[in-house]
Amino acid sequence: MVGTMLGEKAKKTIQSIPSSNNTVLRRINAMSENVLQQLLLRIRHSECYAIQLDESTDVAGLAHLLVYVRYIHEGTIKEDMLFCKPLEQRTTAADIFQKLDTFMNTHGLVWDRCVGICTDGARAMTGRHGGVVSRVQAVAPDASWVHCSIHREALAAKGIPVRLKHVLDTSVKMVNFVKARPLNSRLFAALCNEMGSEHETLLLHAEVRWLSRGKVLTRFFELRDELKVFFSNHPFELSEHLHDEEYLTCLAYLCDIFSRLNELNLGLQGVSATIFNVQDKVEAMIKKLNLWKNCLDTNNTEVFPVLHDFLCSNDLTLSKSVKRECNVHLEELAVQLRRYFPETDGSNDWIRHPFTAVPTSLSPSDQESLIEIATDGSLKVEHAQKNLADFWIGLRTEQPALAKRAVKTLMPFATTYLCEKGFSALTNMKTKYRARLCVENDLRLSLSQIEPNIEELCASAQAHPSH
Repeated sequence: MVGTMLGEKAKKTIQSIPSSNNTVLRRINAMSENVLQQLLLRIRHSECYAIQLDESTDVAGLAHLLVYVRYIHEGTIKEDMLFCKPLEQRTTAADIFQKLDTFMNTHGLVWDRCVGICTDGARAMTGRHGGVVSRVQAVAPDASWVHCSIHREALAAKGIPVRLKHVLDTSVKMVNFVKARPLNSRLFAALCNEMGSEHETLLLHAEVRWLSRGKVLTRFFELRDELKVFFSNHPFELSEHLHDEEYLTCLAYLCDIFSRLNELNLGLQGVSATIFNVQDKVEAMIKKLNLWKNCLDTNNTEVFPVLHDFLCSNDLTLSKSVKRECNVHLEELAVQLRRYFPETDGSNDWIRHPFTAVPTSLSPSDQESLIEIATDGSLKVEHAQKNLADFWIGLRTEQPALAKRAVKTLMPFATTYLCEKGFSALTNMKTKYRARLCVENDLRLSLSQIEPNIEELCASAQAHPSH
């Protein structure tokens, strides 16, 4: 290929480069090790750090423990993959902590500087006496535990009234009848194409996918007319519900509310999220739920676009029974969100609003430091230009005690989003055709923000000798 595109000279140059079976592997391993050493050096120089961890199983049935770290570097907070190690046997709390502790001790990372650990709510992670969190806190007394906010939101949204649950289950069964059978799927796609539909396929529902319900129901509702035509030629016992106005009304409501929950879920995802970002978004959602409930009480459905369009286009009104079910769901959803996201006492408001807050939880010396900050005009400009964590990191020299306390609060991860993102990369990387692949080094180069030092690697390698 090189000879055809670039000529014989380039072809001979390429042929002179050795390319044994392990050449690429050695290069990947060398670059990954270089990136790891840079990361470890940064963590050792950081005053504190926080971790998030999760475990998952790959296509070969091997469990992997994935750990991310958040640390201070060059006056800002950085996030990077710490390691991804296989759990050869069990995935108990003892096995997970042993793998984590061994890595820390081997690479000289001090547990005393760990100020936060974020996990999901699995028993192996959160067991009161023998969970990973309790074991970490035994060696890192300053580490606070954060239950992943995305998982908490998913748990809060799991409950649903019986009637609405029946609508959801019935819709999923109709989707499965079409989508899970290859012939039906092809026939339905051809029908949608003939009818000039915007979509040609339905989406499958999966409980483990956070955004599944909203997307599945929305697509199902958009293709309801096509489904009516399809089921007229391919009878299915549940298809009669598509002609039931109350069923479709409930379905339209579920499309709206799960779409809103999807928006909240996506808002909680992303890098550099703090507990304050999560609190704001959840508080806004709880207030919206109360607003939506009040709107339904007055028969104002404009807050639910799909439901409103369906009722207006079919000249329908919201029945009392459907309104009651929707109100119960909205009320219960607000209760569950408050259960998983309790109200804060406001003791840390001074971190977010150092120029207006009047904290009583701080000592007199810390309050004096805060007064000095609040009366400094240049710091007000700096506070408006920087993100919150960078602002407090920059005050470590002038106000070390107060800044340390603020950074310790802002450092812990709010979600395990990075771990979930890493597992998606692992799934794409380790397929059934590469089931024996050891993924850590490949994964590090794929996910890390740190660039390998190529000049250093080249200087340490021996040039290929002439023959």
